Amino acid sequence: MSTLTDRSAGSRPAAAAPDGPPGGGGATDLRHHGDAEVRDAGAHLTDLAVNVRAGTPPAWLKEHVAASLDTLAAYPDGRAARRAVAARHGLPEDHVLLTAGAAEAFVLLARAVRSRCPVVVHPQFTEPEAALREAGHTVHRVLLRAADGFRLDAGQVPEQADLVVVGNPTNPTSVLHPAATLAALARPGRTLVVDEAFMDAVPGEPESLAPRLTAAGGRIVVLRSLTKTWGLAGLRVGYVLSDPATVAALARHQPLWPVSSPALAAAEACCTPRALAEADAAARTGAADREHLLARLAAFGSLDAATPGPAGPFVLVGHERAAGLRVRLRELGFAVRRGDTFPGLGPRWLRLAVRDRATTDRFADALRTAGVR
Repeated sequence: MSTLTDRSAGSRPAAAAPDGPPGGGGATDLRHHGDAEVRDAGAHLTDLAVNVRAGTPPAWLKEHVAASLDTLAAYPDGRAARRAVAARHGLPEDHVLLTAGAAEAFVLLARAVRSRCPVVVHPQFTEPEAALREAGHTVHRVLLRAADGFRLDAGQVPEQADLVVVGNPTNPTSVLHPAATLAALARPGRTLVVDEAFMDAVPGEPESLAPRLTAAGGRIVVLRSLTKTWGLAGLRVGYVLSDPATVAALARHQPLWPVSSPALAAAEACCTPRALAEADAAARTGAADREHLLARLAAFGSLDAATPGPAGPFVLVGHERAAGLRVRLRELGFAVRRGDTFPGLGPRWLRLAVRDRATTDRFADALRTAGVR
């Protein structure tokens, strides 16, 4: 049974061996992320490796954040941002914890939750497992299969799991799991953590667990990020939605003033009705652009899409010589994300961020030039 603690502690179950050394993650590099593909690349690369919406942040948001600089002499006050996030999700304020990006939330959970059998559902974003390992936990993996479209059946999660982490929609597979499937994982004595960093890129957010926090037994923790839709990776802002006891326990592991004033200003602004309408419009545009990308990729018989009906602002594709293709595409001016650093994937996978149609058409031309048929 998972419990919350004020100390960083993770029990190591004797029933199974770890999947790799703490921090190392076995054979995969859990600390490799898409930004590594474009770091120091200059302007000559079109970025399909990082899942941040192109052309962001919008001018109005930059102006709002810039205006907050006049308050930098004062310590950050997160009350207004917390109220805004709570109102955005129709929750009481004590159900919200503001964090320095969703990545901080993974670290807080790894430190605050004492778990005998933590399980991470892969392939997914690797920071949750990396944070758990760094905190001393022995992590068990549930590996979803390409043959099943990387879709989760609740029965795949072992009964003894008292901490379960899953992404929705999942990075890098772009699978959107039904909320009912995820809610079925919640039960007394278990903490269910759902990483919804890309949920605002799904029109209408129909499968979010945010409205269902108290609908099932057990502790549900939903993580959100403002990075992807609003282009705020450099500002570091996200939040946790959960029950008041969990929020308070996680907050005890934060330093004082963990979220900067500009980040708080951004969080408040991104929860306004205007911003939510803009985000939904962007999600619908992104969905149409994703369909165009899939249509262009379908013309290449040697490429196979991993997920029927992907839902995120990215797609996962397989190719028999993906590693060499990634290098060749880089020479042709396109950075794509390697897939072999995700547990459960291998060297034949690449993740592609969805961009506008003109960019996709240029990318399809580059694929043909690279010899993809």
